[in-house]
Amino acid sequence: MKNNGCTRREFAAAIPLLAVGVASLARGQSAPAAQAVKWSSGTDLPRLKVPKNAADCHHHIYDARFPADPTTHLRPGDALVSDYRMLQKRIGTARNVIVQPSTYGVDNRLLVESLKTFGLQTTRGIAVVNSSVTDAELKRLHEAGVRGIRFNMAQGGGTTWDMVAPLAKRFADIGWHIQMNSPTDALLANKALLSQLPCPIVFDHLARIPITTGAKDPAFAFVVELMQKQKAWVKLSGAYILSKDGPPKYGDTSAIAKAFVKAAPERLVWGSDWPHPTAPAEKPNDALLLDLLAEWAPNKAIRNRILVDNPAKLYQFS
Repeated sequence: MKNNGCTRREFAAAIPLLAVGVASLARGQSAPAAQAVKWSSGTDLPRLKVPKNAADCHHHIYDARFPADPTTHLRPGDALVSDYRMLQKRIGTARNVIVQPSTYGVDNRLLVESLKTFGLQTTRGIAVVNSSVTDAELKRLHEAGVRGIRFNMAQGGGTTWDMVAPLAKRFADIGWHIQMNSPTDALLANKALLSQLPCPIVFDHLARIPITTGAKDPAFAFVVELMQKQKAWVKLSGAYILSKDGPPKYGDTSAIAKAFVKAAPERLVWGSDWPHPTAPAEKPNDALLLDLLAEWAPNKAIRNRILVDNPAKLYQFS
């Protein structure tokens, strides 16, 4: 049966697409074609229009062609370069930083291949190595676009605290940094070590500051002290990881993000954390996660610094 030129079934199928268009128009955007992105909820565009050369400074690539490290337990499905490019199209970012996930341990082959596919004009990488890495391998990683080493003390993945200082000494001269994903009790237990490193530290996911104490937590004070001494950076990423409030505002973790913006906006970068490997089955809405940045940093100049200038400095984008 026809209804104004279409069948009832066709009309019903069009309702979700119409909803996307109405939501986009309400945001002042032209209605896009509905476009799902793998590992991301929703199809809406962000309200925030990012500046030219905006960078997503934290995402991962997964590919079953590469074997998982048998000592790791986080095993997401494929999240390929082509999938991530769909996310870039949706949120508007142009530069990106691929972070070696714990899944592959110190096997950086997928990271290097992905960097080559994206190209060094727009993409940098963070590798994972241990004490057995050779100088030749560090050089090869640098030429591939790697600019730091990740220590994942939250998920594991082949690195330990006793490797931090020796490795930092080996690559400090080439402009790399230590990227740290660690519970705050371990950060505080290693304050002396972290304070004396010869290279910068980048703290993942709002430094994993506990929501129960927020900006009053001693770990927050320690991280801010390092930031203000030009020794550390923080990624405004993973608002959902520790949040109990949840979407759309993630009020508890948003309060921590705002406190970091107030304390040291010149030492912040933003990241999507796509494909959200530690999130439950219902993945976050990446448009919503980007829009949070407009609330955390309402000043456009500061926000653009977080999206463009700070990443260019930290990751050596031209």
